[in-house]
Amino acid sequence: MKSTRVTTFALICLAAGALLSAQQKAGPAPGETLSESYRGSQSRNVEYQKIAPFKVMDNLYYVGPGSVSVWLIPTTQGLILIDTAQEPYVDTVIDNIKKVGFDPKNIKYILLSHGHLDHFGGAAKIQALSGARVALSAADWDFMATQGAAQAAAGRGPKEGDAPPKRDMVLKEGDTVKLGDTQLKVYIMPGHTPGSVTYEFTAYDNKKPYKALVFGGPGPRNGVQGGTEFLASVQRLEKDFTDVQVAVNVHSYLNSYPYPNDSGILERRDMKAKSPNGPNPFIDNATWRLWLKQAHEGAVKYIADEKAKAEKAKTN
Repeated sequence: MKSTRVTTFALICLAAGALLSAQQKAGPAPGETLSESYRGSQSRNVEYQKIAPFKVMDNLYYVGPGSVSVWLIPTTQGLILIDTAQEPYVDTVIDNIKKVGFDPKNIKYILLSHGHLDHFGGAAKIQALSGARVALSAADWDFMATQGAAQAAAGRGPKEGDAPPKRDMVLKEGDTVKLGDTQLKVYIMPGHTPGSVTYEFTAYDNKKPYKALVFGGPGPRNGVQGGTEFLASVQRLEKDFTDVQVAVNVHSYLNSYPYPNDSGILERRDMKAKSPNGPNPFIDNATWRLWLKQAHEGAVKYIADEKAKAEKAKTN
């Protein structure tokens, strides 16, 4: 009996080791870009998602898992974190901050881009660790609360570690978040969620300043209303933000409207690593302008499709 148990345990260990090895060796599916694989074929592969952090600009680091961005902005008086990912990746985010040479306990602000779980899931845990203020627009604080209440009523409460943070700092259009030598201008640009937040700041490459932008809601949701709001937000970007030089995307790969020329975050990371003394591939106004055109055209089509669905539902 004892021999059988030992043999069974050994087989389980071998199977687990083989699975882990397969996960670690996994890669993009045929026809899939590297960044796309994190939101596509490998989206459920936990070990694959745990990527190493990397430096993008002098004052901007990617510290998230492969599927969803978490951005670290060091300042002279502490750290700013944009989004937090969700379980089971929150400890990975914390460890990645340490790996790039910073103390997570020194985070002063957690700025959320919008109220979807994959962006806010780790906020409560990181806030408890650091004492940071958690900031979001009023509309998306309400959105998170409404979504949470609906899930609880349906018997689908949050999984352990994924409870939304308690309402804290409320951001308004035109606010400026300041910490040390850094400030981020706040814009409310709905469409992905009711109060998606966009942050504008100055990023530096070899001490040279560049205009950086986190567009908090990169694709339309919620039917005609959300699509119309999203189109208005894109039109605002086209009017006032065509000069953005560093697009700080909230996902390594944007599902709704992928970044042109297969230039997701991880492709740019690899380009930078191959040519560390060359031009920084994250500084790319031309591709930002192409993406705006693509997002505008996509939003128009999304609204038309949603209107057609609504009309069809009326006749059925």
